[in-house]
Amino acid sequence: MELEAWQLLVIPLFFGLGWIAARVDIRHVMQESRAVPRSYFKGLNYLLNEQPDQAIEAFLEVARLDPDTLELHFALGALFRRRGELDRAIRIHQSLVDRADLPQDQRMKALYGLGEDFFKAGLLDRAEEVFQRLEGGVHAVDALRKILEIQVLTKDWQLAIVTARRLEKLGYLSQNADTAHYYCELAATAMLRGEQEDARNFLKQALRENRRSARACILQGDLDAQAAALDAAIASWRRIEEINPAYLPIAAERLIQAHGRLGRTEQAVHLLQSYLEQRPSPDLLHLLFQTVAEHQGWEAARKLAADELRRNPSLRALDDYLQASNALQPESEDGKVESHLAQDLVHAQVSRVAYYLCGDCGFKARQFFWQCPACARWESLSPERVEHE
Repeated sequence: MELEAWQLLVIPLFFGLGWIAARVDIRHVMQESRAVPRSYFKGLNYLLNEQPDQAIEAFLEVARLDPDTLELHFALGALFRRRGELDRAIRIHQSLVDRADLPQDQRMKALYGLGEDFFKAGLLDRAEEVFQRLEGGVHAVDALRKILEIQVLTKDWQLAIVTARRLEKLGYLSQNADTAHYYCELAATAMLRGEQEDARNFLKQALRENRRSARACILQGDLDAQAAALDAAIASWRRIEEINPAYLPIAAERLIQAHGRLGRTEQAVHLLQSYLEQRPSPDLLHLLFQTVAEHQGWEAARKLAADELRRNPSLRALDDYLQASNALQPESEDGKVESHLAQDLVHAQVSRVAYYLCGDCGFKARQFFWQCPACARWESLSPERVEHE
């Protein structure tokens, strides 16, 4: 097919337009690159050369030269907070909040960043005040979560309950399990003050929030034991078997003591033996071992430890077995010193490696806590001590 003359003229025209467009794009890129401060490129160069401190200073210079670099301001504020340079993070976020020309959504973002700075700096009152200013905006849920965290840290349990309910109304995850702990904290405080009626009401609220709250059942048993209602206390503690058997080692010592006060120690021994048959527990074994040794003698205690050592080997079972064996060994028998030395070594190792472990943050504790002291999560510590290096 032959081309018309006018079509031949169109082809150079297209090439010309393409060349002009390319020149315009190049000129635009050059103008933009010249508009970017040199400090920005210096910062990138420092980052590429793994010199973060110099990079931060360069980016700060960019932020000073060009106040419109909002994302850079936010990035620097978050970076300073992570590095622990909280005074610098606070200054950056405060300067953004104070800017009159800042859009409302960006101001709220800066305000939230400022609240996080105050929170990490331990200025909890100021952090809570900032987060309260965010309750009506897009950061409402996150702000309320931070407020709840502050109230838990300051042990303001009544306000924490109110805040948890507000979070649920905003569609956040159910707070029932945590709220039950807040009521348990109130109940424990009331028990210390001798305010038994208040404590009982708080525990009723806790079980209303979470009917499977092992802590509420244990505290309810403690309250009944304080009132010398030992059968009621035993009934409360035995509910742990149905609610959450993992917490039986926490309730077991209470069960032994209550049965002992009622003259029913043998019944407690049989009860704990049934628990041990259902689920291995070195903690439960050790308590049962001590009770059997006291009431039935070292031979029965050694047999108990030996049977459990065969079924579920552990250092603590071995420690109990060696203790019973040494107690049964005659004073004059050869090798008694070596036997005691072996038990001392095993016992020292048990003391070193047995602890309660937080499943969330890895915190290790020698005693059990319902709330992890490190990450503040509830029921994150294992109710059974683990053996781990």
